[in-house]
Amino acid sequence: MGKFEGKTALISGAARGQGRCHADNLAREGADIVICDICMQVDTVPYELASKDDLIQTQEMVEAHGRCCLAVQADVRDFQQMQELANRAIREFGKIDILISNAGIASASLLAEMSEQMWRDMIDTNLTGQFNTVRAVIPHMIQHQYGRIIVISSQLGLTGGKTQGHYAAAKHGIIGLVETLAIENADKGITVNAICPTTVDTAMVHNEALYKAFGANPPTYENALKAFPKPNAIPVPWIEPQEVSNLLMFLVSDEARYITGAAHRIDAGSLASAVSKRFG
Repeated sequence: MGKFEGKTALISGAARGQGRCHADNLAREGADIVICDICMQVDTVPYELASKDDLIQTQEMVEAHGRCCLAVQADVRDFQQMQELANRAIREFGKIDILISNAGIASASLLAEMSEQMWRDMIDTNLTGQFNTVRAVIPHMIQHQYGRIIVISSQLGLTGGKTQGHYAAAKHGIIGLVETLAIENADKGITVNAICPTTVDTAMVHNEALYKAFGANPPTYENALKAFPKPNAIPVPWIEPQEVSNLLMFLVSDEARYITGAAHRIDAGSLASAVSKRFG
């Protein structure tokens, strides 16, 4: 019997990358899964976003574990779409026990040169989208006096980064959102935590724009392998999605029932390294 047998988890941004990995891990441990993804392009995003076929592939991975999976194309920027998804999940599964607010995008620009649309797309997706997702689900969790919520932030939710002002602003906002949600719902059987990874090996970072942002010149995969370890104390260019899932699986378990309102770093020592360099 899996650790999450009888639980239902809703995961945004689950067509591929971290979201897919979380869905696969939770299903392996017995949870039924509800997944969504935008499955369309956003103009200011410099890489190809996930497709409907990607979403279906995640659904098939979940079902291969013998679990039920509801897969819906939905845009976290639209509260009504997220409310409809939550309502459908509750109708079909009876409850939502676990929420993984994971959907996000990346792009790069100096703030002095950033277009208004690039800023808006980032904040709408990476911050307002997290609010919309949580807002759609948390009344149900309050009613049932149980919930485990994880919102994916970033190491850039705890510091700044050149060409990443919009991303850092959104990810910093997530920390405030999480801390407030945790305080407001601590007496209702609900825990709320943020995970702050360093660079994760997904399609979000494997593109020329992000390679350039991290100093890979020219912006090739081979040069990225050399450039990306620089922020990390542990000399790896990036971590695997499974590393994030390992932490997430603990935080949504009953073993972590007294852990709430925290920003959990899984950053290969990058922030500690930055402080050391500043004072070393």
